[in-house]
Amino acid sequence: MKTLIISIKIFLFFTILTGIIYPLFVTGIAQVVFPAKANGSLIVKNNQVIGSELIGQQFDSTIYFSSRPSAVSYNPLPSGGSNFGLTNVKLKNLVAERRLAFNTLNQLDSLAEIPSEMLFASASGLDPHISPEAASLQVNRIAKARNFNAEQKQKLINCVKDLSESPQFLFLGEARVNVLLLNLEADKIQ
Repeated sequence: MKTLIISIKIFLFFTILTGIIYPLFVTGIAQVVFPAKANGSLIVKNNQVIGSELIGQQFDSTIYFSSRPSAVSYNPLPSGGSNFGLTNVKLKNLVAERRLAFNTLNQLDSLAEIPSEMLFASASGLDPHISPEAASLQVNRIAKARNFNAEQKQKLINCVKDLSESPQFLFLGEARVNVLLLNLEADKIQ
């Protein structure tokens, strides 16, 4: 009986320590040191939250850069990929449809090389980034849809360059650009 009481006390101690004290401590430190990141890296425009730098969203208008495809329709609750293997016929059909849609939307040659992130959904379905190459392929469409002159189009090209992020620690991942931030900058040009 003595062992059972000791076990219950240890269980309660570690439950309070690891389930309440530690999470509150870590949350407190995060709120002090990285308040924006701790609160979801939210982007506010006109006193209204329009998105997060960390979660991708769909942009259907031709005046905006297109995001990476999402297997979960950009819904953060059931985030995840399709789990289709490379030999799966459904995946091959999806990639062919996405290639055709991207080429048609951006008026590209059918033989144009399209970055893979515009053809394959990310593992989470919520990736907010595309490669600078994928963004560059969309510049002409956006400039035309917004009736940009040559100077405004050059500003858009510069935005893609300026907002491009290097691989993390110079070797993890690929160069990338946040689609939401890019679209906000495109709005500023107009």
